[in-house]
Amino acid sequence: MFKLNLKIALRNLWKYKGYTAINIFGLAVGLSSCILIFIFINYQLSYDKDYQNADRIYRVVSSWKYADGNEFYSQGVPRPLAPAMRNDFSQLEKVASIQQAGGIIKVRAQAGKAEIKTVEDVHYTEPSFFEIFNYQWLAGQPNQSLSAPNTVVLSEKTANTYFGDWRKAMGNSINFDNKTDYKVTGIIKDNPQNSSFPLNIVFSYASYTSRNSKSWGSVSSGTECYVLLKKGVTIDQLNRPLAQFIAKYYVDKGPGKEGHTFQPLSNIHHNTDYGNLVGSVTPYKQLIGLGIIGLFLLLTACINFVNLATAQAISRSKEVGVRKVMGSRRNQLIWQFLSETTLITLIALLLACVFTELALPGMESLFGANIKFTLFGHPIIFVFLLVMLVLVSFLAGLYPALIMSGFSPALAIKNKVSSTKSGGVGLRKTLVVVQFAITAILIVSTLVVIKQMSYIRDKSLGFDTKAIALISVPTDSLSKLKYNGFREEILKKSGVNRVSFCNEAPSSRNNNETNFSYNSSKDADFQVNLKMADEDYFKTFGLQFVAGKQLSKSDTTKEFVVNETLLRKLNVINPSEALGKIINVNGHKAPVVGVVKDFNNSSLHDAISPIVIFSTKNNYRTMAIKLESKEMVSTVKSIEQTFNSTFPDYVYSLRFIDDQISNYYQTERVMGILFKVFAGVVIFISFIGLFGLISFVATQRTKEIAIRKVLGASNLELIKMLNSTFLWMVLIANMVAWPVAYIFISKWLASFQYRIDLSIWPFIIAMVISMVITLVTVTLRSYNAARANTIDALKYE
Repeated sequence: MFKLNLKIALRNLWKYKGYTAINIFGLAVGLSSCILIFIFINYQLSYDKDYQNADRIYRVVSSWKYADGNEFYSQGVPRPLAPAMRNDFSQLEKVASIQQAGGIIKVRAQAGKAEIKTVEDVHYTEPSFFEIFNYQWLAGQPNQSLSAPNTVVLSEKTANTYFGDWRKAMGNSINFDNKTDYKVTGIIKDNPQNSSFPLNIVFSYASYTSRNSKSWGSVSSGTECYVLLKKGVTIDQLNRPLAQFIAKYYVDKGPGKEGHTFQPLSNIHHNTDYGNLVGSVTPYKQLIGLGIIGLFLLLTACINFVNLATAQAISRSKEVGVRKVMGSRRNQLIWQFLSETTLITLIALLLACVFTELALPGMESLFGANIKFTLFGHPIIFVFLLVMLVLVSFLAGLYPALIMSGFSPALAIKNKVSSTKSGGVGLRKTLVVVQFAITAILIVSTLVVIKQMSYIRDKSLGFDTKAIALISVPTDSLSKLKYNGFREEILKKSGVNRVSFCNEAPSSRNNNETNFSYNSSKDADFQVNLKMADEDYFKTFGLQFVAGKQLSKSDTTKEFVVNETLLRKLNVINPSEALGKIINVNGHKAPVVGVVKDFNNSSLHDAISPIVIFSTKNNYRTMAIKLESKEMVSTVKSIEQTFNSTFPDYVYSLRFIDDQISNYYQTERVMGILFKVFAGVVIFISFIGLFGLISFVATQRTKEIAIRKVLGASNLELIKMLNSTFLWMVLIANMVAWPVAYIFISKWLASFQYRIDLSIWPFIIAMVISMVITLVTVTLRSYNAARANTIDALKYE
């Protein structure tokens, strides 16, 4: 029976090869897009899932709630928190601190290998960290290798890079920041790609100089704490002990109410409030958005199939009638038609796998060089493909099978099955409306995403971002003595306009906030963002003053410059009124000498922070250089030579601020590209389906068209007749799509503090695009039908 069904299916597919090709190609494109989306979502959801006891691992995170309603979150914790939790929580099996840092790694020349000098991220961890996370050890012991000061554990790849072979690394030493030699006491397997822990160089926590800090008021995002719950303990059982813990240790009341929570390991890669050590976060809402797009793609491809299959039903009515007369039961016919659908779906799925393999390199380059996607890398991919095969076969094939198997034998043999009985004209129109509504939603969404990203690129941040290079400068005391001489050498170069020392550029991810007081002994009810910079900072970045003057030349804090937001939060209306008022920040008291116009100190997702700018040479770690755009390449090379001659023991590192700012919106850039690609795919699938449908409709109405021509209808009138129905469906589809698209896009735009105003134009453009493509597609096929020879159509009448 199976062999017979297969043979009949192949014959029918070959008989209607034009529609078969449209169905297979449309399904293949839709399925390949769904597979790509599934691979990406599966990869993102697999983060941190390979650790044993993952369901018992939590990260302690911090939050502050202020009287003005603002809330601030951090992945960091005070340094004394980990030992305090270890002492106070009997419900915790293990507690471990991990401290992120960075600096220069030096490896002495080996036999056949030159000396290595490079800037790397490093981490200090307690031995208990590796008892919480089960890393595979190639050499050394988890509870011993990091128990002593000045010891280091390397990843396999890092050890191979430094020593040629990880086996040679054990017992050797590496130097960190030109200060301390660390002995290699362990080697761990490299982290998988889907890990939130970029551990390549791990120093013992006993080597960390600030490990014994008792300050509960100081929190750095680089200081994290992980805990492992005892078996049988639930996270809800820790709520009361945690509240008691906070009340016990936070005795000094600041402007914000401190709090801590336990964040599940599975949530770390998806929570934008906190971030993580690897610096990569993909929120669930983006994955849900991609999943919805995948569902739209699948639905669009299936609608194509149902429309063509039901439209094609009339031409197969005689076949159904004859088979029923010969004794075929309805369930046999249903399985026959479903087998045809399954065969088409299987061929489309195989073709989709080919398309997916061709698209994977582009997807890898889109998401970053360190991400590798594979089509058959995980067993769950095969499960997904099987589910897709069954789902699409039934979703696309069941309704047409029920319709065609239900034909009356007498009417079918006489060829009197009408289009209304062959699947319902109303249903086909409804499906076309749904299909075009999906298309319109994606077109509107894509246009708004493109416009918002263009707005972000073009919006002034309140300071100059063009041709400004940022160089990391060494921070040890001997290097600081060379700062002035280094500045003078850089200023002598023809392509350099201005130079400034600072801790960070005006806009940065590394923002330091603290309590302060304004003209009072009492702290303000909000925190202030700190920018440490010299007197040339304002001219280098083009910051504009609304009152007062820039900082005077000084290596220590003698004056403050504030921004407009800070004064607004203090209810100071006239900026000039703030001049001369005393601000106290971290024990440094000084007058306000200037007020700068507001500038964005972070991404456009966030509001502008209240900011104070002051001089303190001990905190400078960056040199900002304003360059001449025309001489940039040669000037940068010259700056590198000067840096290497001035600081020979350090590594030259340069970045441009506009590149740094564009990295804020990497996720939005990727999502924008995905929207454009998949919107294009949906449009393509919709309109090849439309072309197939209008082709079949034109074929079914060949005699009607011929009779109308005999009665005097012109080609233009015939084209208008065939166009009108489809244009009305597209118009209705847009009316349905507009409110849905508005809701989706409004929610997405709400994530930006600074965003475009949502106008009617994206909706109008989406409607015009869909109607124009419909008009062109239907007109081309209608014109061919209208030009057909009337004698050929009517000679059998």
